[in-house]
Amino acid sequence: MSKVLLFNCSPHKSGNTFSALEEVAAELHKEGIETETLHIGTKAVRGCIACRSCKREGANGCVFDDDVTNDFARRAVLADGFIVGSPVYYGLPAGQCIALVQRMLFSAGDAFRFKPVANVAVCRRGGATAAFEAMNMPWTMMNCPIVSSTYWNIVYGRTEGEARLDAEGMQVMRMLARNMARLLRGLAGEPEPILEPQQYTNFIR
Repeated sequence: MSKVLLFNCSPHKSGNTFSALEEVAAELHKEGIETETLHIGTKAVRGCIACRSCKREGANGCVFDDDVTNDFARRAVLADGFIVGSPVYYGLPAGQCIALVQRMLFSAGDAFRFKPVANVAVCRRGGATAAFEAMNMPWTMMNCPIVSSTYWNIVYGRTEGEARLDAEGMQVMRMLARNMARLLRGLAGEPEPILEPQQYTNFIR
């Protein structure tokens, strides 16, 4: 059975981001896919300081082991796909969401590479499309197939539970889940593409 990890990057454990992810999870269960929702919580999540300690021989994840990052990355090893949900703050994903994703992908990229991912932006009114685009960017650098739906993966709501009243948003979440299930079934047993040695260039001569 395939398994999808859902990351709730809202400080509110049962808020509108949770409501959106819960709709996805329920539809994934109908498709025969196991899910686990991980809540980022209200404690601080450090940002990456580019120390590269995680790249040293014998390193076991990010050098900062005082938040959820390493725990979530270890759980990702056994997952087949991921869904990241975040509230929109000032037209951007929540800061802790950005910090989590950047550190997980940099310190434990092999746990995520080539696996399907979907991002979900939840907002009161505006800024969701900008946040949604920002959330997709890191995963395209990891060779991760991006899972889409009938519209952008956006749900609207302000007070707790209000997102469930967004009929189109909930429909988008269900179709997202069906597309994720279809993609997982199609990838099952397929070998990963061969990675070429990375070539780094810049524009300074």
